[in-house]
Amino acid sequence: MTENVVPLFKNPTTSTDEPPAEAAAPVLIVVDEPPMVRPVPLWVRTGRTARTIATHERTRTAAGVVVRHGSYVLGGTRVVAKRAWDGRTAARYERMIRAAEAAGNYEAAADWEARGAAFRAARHKRRMDLITSPERLAKNAAYGTGGTIGGLLLVGIALAIATKDPADVVTPLMALVDLIHFLVVFVTVMWGPLVAVGPWLALAGVWAVGRHRQAAPNWALPATARSTDGEPITPSIVVKALRDLGIGPLRNAIKEMGDAGASMLGPIRIAGCGVEVDVTLPSGVATNEVQNKRRKLAENLTRHEHEVFITIPEAARTVRLWIADSGALDEPIGPSPLVTDETLTANYKTGRAPWGQDLRGDAAELSVYQRHLLVTGLSNQGKTAALRALALWLALDRTVQFWIADLKGIGDWAPFDGIAKVLIEGPSDSHCIQATEMVEDAVEEMNRRIEERRQNPTVVFEPLIVVVDEAQKAFMCPAKGEDGRPYGGAKATSRYFMAVREIHNQGRAVDVLMWQGTQDPTDQNLPKLVREGAHTRASLVVGTESQAEMALGAKAVNAGAAPHLLRQGLDKGTLVVASDGIAIPAGQSSITVRTHFIDDEPAAEIAARAKALRDGVATLRAIERTEERDALADVAAVIGDAARLRTDEVLKRLHALDTAVYREWNNGRLKRLLEEHGEEPKKSHGVMVVRRDDLARALANRDADGSASASL
Repeated sequence: MTENVVPLFKNPTTSTDEPPAEAAAPVLIVVDEPPMVRPVPLWVRTGRTARTIATHERTRTAAGVVVRHGSYVLGGTRVVAKRAWDGRTAARYERMIRAAEAAGNYEAAADWEARGAAFRAARHKRRMDLITSPERLAKNAAYGTGGTIGGLLLVGIALAIATKDPADVVTPLMALVDLIHFLVVFVTVMWGPLVAVGPWLALAGVWAVGRHRQAAPNWALPATARSTDGEPITPSIVVKALRDLGIGPLRNAIKEMGDAGASMLGPIRIAGCGVEVDVTLPSGVATNEVQNKRRKLAENLTRHEHEVFITIPEAARTVRLWIADSGALDEPIGPSPLVTDETLTANYKTGRAPWGQDLRGDAAELSVYQRHLLVTGLSNQGKTAALRALALWLALDRTVQFWIADLKGIGDWAPFDGIAKVLIEGPSDSHCIQATEMVEDAVEEMNRRIEERRQNPTVVFEPLIVVVDEAQKAFMCPAKGEDGRPYGGAKATSRYFMAVREIHNQGRAVDVLMWQGTQDPTDQNLPKLVREGAHTRASLVVGTESQAEMALGAKAVNAGAAPHLLRQGLDKGTLVVASDGIAIPAGQSSITVRTHFIDDEPAAEIAARAKALRDGVATLRAIERTEERDALADVAAVIGDAARLRTDEVLKRLHALDTAVYREWNNGRLKRLLEEHGEEPKKSHGVMVVRRDDLARALANRDADGSASASL
């Protein structure tokens, strides 16, 4: 086979007679065939070309120019025609009468009716004058012609006498004839160009009117003429926005109204950083149809969705629109009065907490008297800050006690160390257990107060506020007690759930109140019975409408409350509140509040003022239970800086310190502890108390005995 292989390259100096020393391997050259290119169909190429042309920037610019100037002509024609119609008819007076009646201003309606009647009488007189005007015109023309000719002849006679030329008698008359001839020639020459140019002049006139009125779509206007700040709200703008919502019955009803929809609107009132107007919908249009079109309505009003709020007042078939000034809601509100006014005090019973501002810019103040509180929303939207702001204000009332469980545990509630009698901080299951036991202790305190109230109906108790922040962790805690009952859960076996329910049921009667903050509410982490037990319910932004109903209740959401329409991250600290403890406009079931943000440093300063009003509160920080505890040292710790403390209060604090160790302790057990160290409880004003000095001696004696034993 080798003799048949022909080399591709041959050395010319090599003899062809000599066989090669070694057969060269054949070299194969592979050439790729070009892929088959199928021709693009003509209709595809045509479509691509048409799409490219249609979407090109120059095409859009040209289309904008055509639409803009065409709209100027059409809009100007409409304006001129309306002016002419109003000038020739009584339409203007009829329109003003209907608008005055719709606004309830019947005096103005009567005035416009009188003006309309006068206009009709004058128009009738003019029309009657037209019947006799031909005869008068003919007579006047004859008298005018005769007088003019006679006058010119008199001038001619005077001229002839002056010049002594009888031909000058007709000179003035011939001058008039020449003038008439010149005018006829001039009009004959100019008539053609005037007929040709006249329509274009009229077109330019209506174009100028339309351009002055900006009678073109906003997208087609020049960039310098487009409105970006939002138009001032006028009745015509509101009606037009409603007409263009895409609700057929509403659009048809507005077209059929003689006043073009003006009778639907109440007065437009300035309300804070916006305006407010009530709209009475025509028959066949439901209020929820308008509510569901909130975004479209806002855009029709040249506003963002969050700048328009739709609520349902008491009047039937009526929606209340609150329309913010463009960009006003993106501006921060001022600092809290708690920060700016160091003399500010609080009163649990009669005072109101300065929580923030409503959308009108008025102060939003909340009464917390005998009201359980629930604040919910998505994470990192200002829930803890809103809850803490209320607690900081109430801390300025020295009679109010606080038991606080912060299940986030990052120091948000640290300023209450020295104000709260119990402060639990941490996210673990053990902290959730401690929070549950704290709430159960509050139930015991509530029952003690109820029993005391039965024996003495006139007794007054100091308010006890039980705060659980991030309460969803307590509801979701999987731990179980020694009896097998779960600490968390949403069933009757749940210890936390049942404790909260008991406080909701009877706590307010003896001023034991439950404040909870929770995030991202569901039926699992915020059971229905618990959320409905709160008298004041507030929600930051939530994810869905169903969550909004969980947070505020279906009644409030159906009436227009919409925390699910707030903007996550942009509306931090903005709450929708449903409560009888805050001033809510008549006919509404909720109010939107932009809360004051109090940072950690100002919060610490406010807390310092609150501590100065109190007689030194020893805050118990619940800790993990150990096998062995120093009971005498624990008693000293719970007394803190107080000179004396009632024995029942000492026992309650010991219980909060370590429930497992001190749950069974009573007055007898406490008395035996002190007697073992040479002291015992004593009475003060008829009440058994433990004195700090006695306890200090007991500790000193014990330490001295221990040192003596060690030296022996």
